[in-house]
Amino acid sequence: MKLAVGPILYYWPREKLLGFYAEIAESAADIVYLGEVVCSRRHEFRLADWVALARDMAGAGKQAVLSSQALIESESDLKGLRRLVGNGEFAVEANEMGAVRLLAGRARFVAGPHLNVYNPHTLQFLAALGAGRWVMPVEMSRQMLVGIQAARPEGMETEVFAYGRLPLAFSARCFTARHYNLQKDDCQFRCLDHPAGERVRTLEGDSFLTLNGIQTQSARVHNLIGSLGSLADAGVDVLRVSPQPEHTAEILRRFRDCLNGADATAARRFTEGLMPDAGCDGYWHGRPGFEQSWKGAS
Repeated sequence: MKLAVGPILYYWPREKLLGFYAEIAESAADIVYLGEVVCSRRHEFRLADWVALARDMAGAGKQAVLSSQALIESESDLKGLRRLVGNGEFAVEANEMGAVRLLAGRARFVAGPHLNVYNPHTLQFLAALGAGRWVMPVEMSRQMLVGIQAARPEGMETEVFAYGRLPLAFSARCFTARHYNLQKDDCQFRCLDHPAGERVRTLEGDSFLTLNGIQTQSARVHNLIGSLGSLADAGVDVLRVSPQPEHTAEILRRFRDCLNGADATAARRFTEGLMPDAGCDGYWHGRPGFEQSWKGAS
């Protein structure tokens, strides 16, 4: 299996972005997704910067993919999407159907995790439009995946979100701006103050969700490093590690070591020590997503 670094879902300063990708260029990743998926107001990098980074990643031997926004809300967003799709150099991850429409018939693309592919008919439809890889929705179980894989179109790769806070939903409302009593269009870029999102707790003090601008994430960190055997048995081709502010390259290295035969129990314990919150893997096992089902065997 190959390892992919997903697009950064948070808003980081330019210097941090540059430092992060310099580290990723030397990491165990095979594929690197680049681009702004969450909010068009995040302007530390523009398309030209992402394309320049993609060239750097390609020069380091990585496959670079440019990721599109998951929620298109304005004409300016649409213009940006058209420029991204027409970059003419790198493959694109389509995260909403408008991007699919623009890409259909003109280039091979990746069907991102936000396209809601839950059956083989949808997957075959996307393959006919030019998709060469699809990313399984994060709440899909192994059992559901196996059923889809049985009818997977020829040449289609399957990617699974294997590590990181789960991207659960998007909204036209910006939760971070609302938290600070600001209008969305005058948010003062408060997401920069929360490089791993803003955790929400229940009245009892338990971690509940993570707010990341217009995106809602899980509070717990999804981690399938202990389930590599069942991922392989399900015919998964690519494992996605979602970037966090620290330790992403080390997490990639642990995944690579386990793929090469290292002990999964030790790797699981090690990665748990790097998490900002407790781990979970419930969705993969067909259980509530926040649950921890892993018991030391795949």
